[in-house]
Amino acid sequence: MDERQGRALDGGRTGAGLACAAARLGGVAGDRLVDPEATTAQPESGDARRARSLQKKLAEVVAEEAARHPDTPIEAFATDEHRLGLKPVSRRVWAPVGERPIAHGHHRFEWLYVTAFVSPATGESFWYVSNGVSKPFFEALLRLFAEEAGAGRERRIVLMLDNAGWHGEPGLAVPDGIRLVFQPAYTPEVQPAETLWTLVDEPVVNKHIPTLKALDEIISMRCAALAKEPAKIKTQAGFHWWPKIANPR
Repeated sequence: MDERQGRALDGGRTGAGLACAAARLGGVAGDRLVDPEATTAQPESGDARRARSLQKKLAEVVAEEAARHPDTPIEAFATDEHRLGLKPVSRRVWAPVGERPIAHGHHRFEWLYVTAFVSPATGESFWYVSNGVSKPFFEALLRLFAEEAGAGRERRIVLMLDNAGWHGEPGLAVPDGIRLVFQPAYTPEVQPAETLWTLVDEPVVNKHIPTLKALDEIISMRCAALAKEPAKIKTQAGFHWWPKIANPR
């Protein structure tokens, strides 16, 4: 799918950021342990509270939809975008002792975007590759996903997504059969689709891809293959707290 990327998107970009300080063990502080008989309960961090709130909200929305549509399966999906381009993707590799591994690359800043819609409960997934993101494009993508997933006909879908500017509800036409649930800001750890990008990147890791067209072909084939492997997707994205399908047939 083609969508030209402009400099200004509909709204601001979301921040990437998790900033959790690493815990340090040992040293002087390590000697001052609490009484083993004392309570082990600790105050939750802000991130933990937001994650717990999201889990509760998602379960409540699925239950609400199940009550409104008792004869229709209700399934929770998650969606996210991944930017992938001609800038090489590097990962650590094994190499003989004394030898330095080499990965060929040529940095160019041309990009494609992969959008995944995934059901963590079953591993079912839908994949789309585009050359940009915007609110009109996302609206069209939602319509296509709803049609291909049978939303509104065969089932109703509760879709969790982040707060990217082009996802915002104001002015966004949401297809019948889909209900949006937004995750808290700066909580990518609760987004199951985030876990899929390591799988998507595998064919291009430590490789030089000459053109955007070549990258498009490689990634499109990879996404098509992943769509046929629900067991693998479920293993990767199947968060234990994710709501099960309500009103299953």
